[in-house]
Amino acid sequence: MDSAFARARSNSRSMSFAPSLLIYILILLSSLALTTFASIHVYDNEPFTEVGNAYLLAGGSEGVVAASAAAPVHDARSYIRFENITFRRSKSAAKKLGSVPVHIIIFEAADRNDIGGSAYGGQRAICCTPDLAKMGVCKQGEIIRRPSATDINWPIILDVRFKGKYLTTTSLDSKEVPITKTGMYNLFFVACDPKLKNMVMSGKTIWKNPDGYLPGRMAPLKKFYVFMALAYVCLSIVWFFQYVRFWNDVLQLQHCITAVIALGLFEMVLWYFEYVYFNNTGTRPIVLTTWVVTVGAIRKSISRLLILSVSMGYGVVRPTLGGLTSKVILLGITYFLASELLNITEYVGTINDVSGRARLLLVLPDAFLDAFLILWIFTSLSRTLEQLQAKRSSVKLDIYRKFSNALTVTVISSVAWIGYEVYFKATDPFNERWQSAWIITAFWDILAFALLCVICYLWAPSQSAQRYAYSEEVGEESDDEEAQSLTKGKQEGQGELSLVRLEKNVGRDGSFDEEDESEEDKRE
Repeated sequence: MDSAFARARSNSRSMSFAPSLLIYILILLSSLALTTFASIHVYDNEPFTEVGNAYLLAGGSEGVVAASAAAPVHDARSYIRFENITFRRSKSAAKKLGSVPVHIIIFEAADRNDIGGSAYGGQRAICCTPDLAKMGVCKQGEIIRRPSATDINWPIILDVRFKGKYLTTTSLDSKEVPITKTGMYNLFFVACDPKLKNMVMSGKTIWKNPDGYLPGRMAPLKKFYVFMALAYVCLSIVWFFQYVRFWNDVLQLQHCITAVIALGLFEMVLWYFEYVYFNNTGTRPIVLTTWVVTVGAIRKSISRLLILSVSMGYGVVRPTLGGLTSKVILLGITYFLASELLNITEYVGTINDVSGRARLLLVLPDAFLDAFLILWIFTSLSRTLEQLQAKRSSVKLDIYRKFSNALTVTVISSVAWIGYEVYFKATDPFNERWQSAWIITAFWDILAFALLCVICYLWAPSQSAQRYAYSEEVGEESDDEEAQSLTKGKQEGQGELSLVRLEKNVGRDGSFDEEDESEEDKRE
């Protein structure tokens, strides 16, 4: 008997604990848990799902930072706490089973292979099978668990038992599991008895980091939005100084740039306060988050229309968009609605509020409109460059070439980053690189701000810019004069000459712009 027991122990050590499809499904279920974007996970009569030989309910997946002994905050603890957890089974199960356990598993993503196993290298199971029970590895009806290499107390398994013929059990109230190691933690509720397949669960779990309830992968964004708000403040100060200084010569284009700067600053400030509230309470404020995503959708829509209008020559080559105005406005409204629906789905609600297919239907219009805008922008930009070359306007042509280069770099960077984002998510299915995941979100805000700075630099308010914006120049002499008016302002002694040149060009400009607009309307 002793030799048989020894062989059983030996076989248990040699069992395959390699990653399997079953464990992969477990982590995916956890990563798409009920309130993925909140550190307070709420369960409202949630059913269990059959996976392998067990019935599972994903309780959540969060990056948790271990508490520091020298932390200055009084309650600088990290823990997972259970509150009002209630399991309810069917009447038939209560009559047949009587007292039966429900298991709660908490494990770090790095220790995922320590849960489950197989006797002879076959299908991996979570609950102990009759074959493994005969080998003495585990007790039938319990979870297969192997101690972690870094801490023998992990993974943690808690048992909750139904008493007698009772339909419900609530023996986990205010139970806390301290987190002493930084990592991505997963929580599962597991029932091994098939007769519990119709069981449901209610209650909530609270996941806390040392400095608050903000999920670990999102915590760096709170500081990031502080720096972004300061960056927008600095840009605002420089821009508004020029804006007020040359108020009488400000173009409509520059009014649009001012609106984008103001919306960007407002959005960054709102994001910061949204994360502060989230960190203090553990849940997202619905009203504030709705405001944030709405302001963000408005900013993105106006920014894209601004880039499209500039590419068409509005504010520099032509005073209006002519017959294209209604099309541009319609495109902006459509883009706003698509972006608003997508952002509300991702931030105000949870991922599981809509199915994957429904969410894909919200992502596709946004991506299609972005692609359409990029195509329209570069087509219009090419036409504007051709017009400026025909006019031999070297200063404006130089500005538009710089703008074209900036747009090209932006598009290439966006495509490259999308590729990196896909690679990042594909190579990290268990979210083990959660501490650097915030960079994925931050990059888009940084890229948008960088492009805005380029536009502000190229089209900064200047003296006499209003009078020279649409003038047609031929030759080196007029180029020098244009450069002085657009960049340095009107010099002393040049006022009369400038007005004379402007009057000479008024007739030619009007006819040229009308002809350009009619031709472009036909092409569109």
